Amino acid sequence: MRVLFTSPASAGHLFPMVPTAQALRAAGHEVLFAASQPMDQIQGAGLPVTEIGDGTTIRDLFDRAGEDGRPISYVSPDRTQDEILDGAAVAFARLSRPTVDGLLAAATGWDADVLVYDSFQAAAPLVAAKLGIPSVVHNFGVTSGHAMVARLAGNFTEAYETYGVAGPARPIALDVVPPSLGTGGDNDGWRVRYVPFNGGGVVPADLLHRAERPRIAVTLGTVLTQVDGVNSIVTLAEAAAGVDADFLFAVGGADLSALGELPSNIKPLPWVPLAELLRVSDALVHHGGSGTMLTALAAGIPQLILPQGADHFSNADAAVASGFALRSSSAGVDGKLLSQLLTDPALSTAAQRIQAENAALPSPADLVANFERLVAVRR
Repeated sequence: MRVLFTSPASAGHLFPMVPTAQALRAAGHEVLFAASQPMDQIQGAGLPVTEIGDGTTIRDLFDRAGEDGRPISYVSPDRTQDEILDGAAVAFARLSRPTVDGLLAAATGWDADVLVYDSFQAAAPLVAAKLGIPSVVHNFGVTSGHAMVARLAGNFTEAYETYGVAGPARPIALDVVPPSLGTGGDNDGWRVRYVPFNGGGVVPADLLHRAERPRIAVTLGTVLTQVDGVNSIVTLAEAAAGVDADFLFAVGGADLSALGELPSNIKPLPWVPLAELLRVSDALVHHGGSGTMLTALAAGIPQLILPQGADHFSNADAAVASGFALRSSSAGVDGKLLSQLLTDPALSTAAQRIQAENAALPSPADLVANFERLVAVRR
């Protein structure tokens, strides 16, 4: 069986697919990623890659924002979640248009049996419909894959007309969140345990074990620091000095000068795989990205979410409703809230409950048989 994966070149979209691809490969099936630039993140996963697109990157979209009167904004505190996703659909449809020919060529030349794609890759459902091959939309969080496919298709009508395709193929939805966190409207397909993949990185020796003093990890994902620096944690850095805990700032190589002089209980870290960091942390403060939230969910620790844009607001809604997270604006963080994050037993109980619910789901290896049956039906 040959399984072709494709996604925008962003860790938040690529990384949730990697455990599925690794499971298929370990079972003896062939796997190939069709990816646009930059390709270093998926190449680092040790999987074969073929390039599609014209070299345009997601960062290029932000740099060109406003050229056509429809600006792209990542930090969007004054827009609703629907407005943010509608704007994302415009942007990612534009990003996907140059990938159609390459994805068609990869699927036909490589003779793919099934196409697995992220819902923000607008070319994939067109290609699946054009070639009549089965497809799976690989969700990355609580956001509905089917709904996002429809949003992007609504901004991809020219491409559908050009290639003589009536509309997007209906995929099977693969959900990676526990049922109690929400179905995203996609409770009609497969559900799998969320297994964190955070890329490679060196784990410092002092992070191989838990510490006597509480640790609060702080991260802003892989995109936010590129477009907004560390502005969202300025108030947190000021409040941290009054909290009896060590704060581990996992913000990669971001410029921390906006935070001023850091108190002694804040330790900036180089890139560390998030799952390893959270294994020895007591809580996490973050922006609300799906991969970050679900990695902390798998670790069973309480979370404080400071939503900024993208899908952060729907993630925060689901996490707070499930009881394992607190929510605040960036400016609203204070010592009392950070202490509650560490000491509220209800948060810890809910975090352990959702961790157990995730662990009870089928593993990516258990999902291989589903793919085999899907392809067998087509043959």
